[in-house]
Amino acid sequence: MALARYKQLVDTLAAEIRDGRLAPGTRLPTHRQLAAQHGLALVTATRVYAELRTMGLVSGETGRGTFVREALLPRGLGIDQQAAAAGMVDLNFNYPSLPGQSELLRAALRQLAASGDLEALLRYQPHGGRSHERAIVAGHLACRGLAVSADQVAIVDGAQHGLATTVMALLGPGDVVACDALTYPGFKVLAEAHRLELLPLPAAGQGPDLDALETLCKRRRVRAVYAMPTLHNPLGWVTAASRRRHLVAIARRHGLLLIEDAAYAFLAPDPPEPLAALAPEATVYISGLSKSVATGLRVGFVAAPTAWLAKIERAIRATTWNTPGVMTAIACGWLEDGTVARLEAEKRQDAVLRQKIADAALAGLPHVRHPGSYFVWLPLPEEARADKVAMALMSHRIAVSTAEPFATSAQVPHALRLALGSVAPSALRDALETVRRVIIDQTY
Repeated sequence: MALARYKQLVDTLAAEIRDGRLAPGTRLPTHRQLAAQHGLALVTATRVYAELRTMGLVSGETGRGTFVREALLPRGLGIDQQAAAAGMVDLNFNYPSLPGQSELLRAALRQLAASGDLEALLRYQPHGGRSHERAIVAGHLACRGLAVSADQVAIVDGAQHGLATTVMALLGPGDVVACDALTYPGFKVLAEAHRLELLPLPAAGQGPDLDALETLCKRRRVRAVYAMPTLHNPLGWVTAASRRRHLVAIARRHGLLLIEDAAYAFLAPDPPEPLAALAPEATVYISGLSKSVATGLRVGFVAAPTAWLAKIERAIRATTWNTPGVMTAIACGWLEDGTVARLEAEKRQDAVLRQKIADAALAGLPHVRHPGSYFVWLPLPEEARADKVAMALMSHRIAVSTAEPFATSAQVPHALRLALGSVAPSALRDALETVRRVIIDQTY
């Protein structure tokens, strides 16, 4: 009978939320109040709210209670591209592009067509890339402060594929991975798919709380740390050299694998040495050309100890066999002739310009960012709810991401992640001014 009442209550509350009888933002009874109202045990009332939370209908907030979510807001906003449909101003995803890049591609295709190597590009490539291409990538990584040989490099289909092959090769179901309490959503998706357990590390200044990591390693058998020490997404920090050395010391003490995501590292001028340079025996370094060149150029790089490369190459074989020969040839040509270096320099200037626009448009609102990054983290005032703000912005044809896709902790902050790199500067200024206006309207 108790089970029937529990199921009936879940269905009743779900129906009331979906048809609008319980409006978005409504504070629901406490667990104890719900149990008393319906004659349920406290543990059963807790289970009711847990199931509604799994359905995406409510959110629980420590110290505040349980609230009805905006039912029309796409779940996982920040991952699902449906949020940035045609006609929307996209502050959700970053795909920075500079004027003239399409002409670069046109010229590269003409040059490739005139080369004598076309037939080789039609055949299967070595799983980790051809040796001369790996050597070109190794030279590129040397400019990032990472000295590796060609046989320590694998070429993959973008940085996300690099993360996926690393997880497949070096981790297994049930492995515990420490990561930031706010982290890249793509790694969360991988962890779920491969049944990894993510344990959140709170932020402490410009990096994760390393004392918390040390305590965690003493309490649990942590297998790896996923980190973005240079241009963290979404908080924009660049972790200091001393803290990087501290992290490496913890990793060596506890036998941890370090997964270093450097997708946005090209935007940071003169950053400290990568983790992979400080602990080459324990680190997999992952980057790509999606942000520095174009998202459609699905070419990425993995640098790892030679002993791990065979496993990573098997994972490449199991997923895509090899990177597309044509895309890899274009990318390596641009690495060799300086095109990538020039685009990276221009995008650093572009990102600084966009941050200045954001500073002016968001004046008066607290926001967290690196002055040279392509995103802003916008904590909301106590009175504002992220789902309601995001929904209101969608009515203005502006797509933003809430904190939910980035959060690995049970407590999801009310905040927005604003991507600055996907719209023209004039449209960006107007959109950010609308964001500011909507937040103020929702708060006061």
